[in-house]
Amino acid sequence: KAADIGIGMGITGTDVTKSVADMVLADDNFATIVNAVEEGRKIYDNVRKVTQFQISTNFAEILTIFASSMMGITILTPAHLLWINMVTDSAPGLALGMEKAEGDLMKRKPRSANEGIFAGGAGINMVINGIIMAALIIASYFIGKHIEPSTDIEIKKAAGMTMAFLTTNFVEVFRAIATRSNNSIFTMKTRNWWLLGALIWTAVLTMGVIYIPVLASLFGIQTIHINELLVSLGLAVSIIPIMEIAKLIKKLFKKRKAE
Repeated sequence: KAADIGIGMGITGTDVTKSVADMVLADDNFATIVNAVEEGRKIYDNVRKVTQFQISTNFAEILTIFASSMMGITILTPAHLLWINMVTDSAPGLALGMEKAEGDLMKRKPRSANEGIFAGGAGINMVINGIIMAALIIASYFIGKHIEPSTDIEIKKAAGMTMAFLTTNFVEVFRAIATRSNNSIFTMKTRNWWLLGALIWTAVLTMGVIYIPVLASLFGIQTIHINELLVSLGLAVSIIPIMEIAKLIKKLFKKRKAE
């Protein structure tokens, strides 16, 4: 009586029962329902992960462009954004969709049928992460200008843009890695080789754009020194501990609220 749907048996059930049932068990095995629920929860989880990743990264790009316009500078050009959206955003997003089910998936309480995809603080999380990533990208631009040894202002600007471009590409990939679980990613027992492939794909292509002269000229960036490269990577990687700390704070807050 408390069920949301009616279930009919595909083998022993009558035609009338099967015609009015919301779900028909083809094998008459109730364990199939458990497997279906698990698969459904995994798919829903992955849809949320991909959505959070795509919205937060695009929000970060919008904030970066808005902030640079307000400051009267150019941090990312249209060509940079086109590259990021075609290469960096697509591969990690597809890889997140291939994520395996988390260990606590079937221990969770059923969610409300009226619950939206942005429920549970997901919307706020996307906004906050977008702001953090935009701050890291903008910071990389100014750091790049500052540590560039040349005194030529145009070269300094190009170095800043190059570092911002590099940081944007990698911070989005590392954001995808941190999005793999609502819990700490360091406690996960599964591996997502698709996501590792996306990281390698992004790294190879991005390094190619920076260090192949023809491509660097096409995108209006320049070859950077190893210290600038390490700074960009450091800023990009920092999104993982930042998100891990946020997850811990959220977990502690929920625990205190439950008590």
